[in-house]
Amino acid sequence: MASLFSRIIARELPAQIVAEDEQYIAFLDIMPLVKGHVLVVPKREVSYIFDLEPEELSGLHLFAQKVAKAMDNTLNCTRIGMAVIGLEVPHVHIHLVPLRTVDDINFTRPKLKLTEQDLADIADLIRKGF
Repeated sequence: MASLFSRIIARELPAQIVAEDEQYIAFLDIMPLVKGHVLVVPKREVSYIFDLEPEELSGLHLFAQKVAKAMDNTLNCTRIGMAVIGLEVPHVHIHLVPLRTVDDINFTRPKLKLTEQDLADIADLIRKGF
């Protein structure tokens, strides 16, 4: 069965996509730690990040760098933090989290519940950073 992220990639499920190319996609997390929390995902469904081919792994990080720079250009934050947890969804993904404090990337804290309009506005803002 296709992962949740594969269903987003196939456009079977909605998402606020901020960037995409032939191999990778970036979209807003619908249960973000902070506003602007983005997931960067390879389009090829692989469960564990270290099972990616070397060129896919490096490509994923280079794509994430472009997205992080766009986020940095448009979001009011000190830095963009990066995390790979890999337990929630069996499809490789990198979390890019706008940071003001180290607690902003604490995955044990309660997640935000944003409206569809909030998510759309944040996605529009990030897209302007490219």
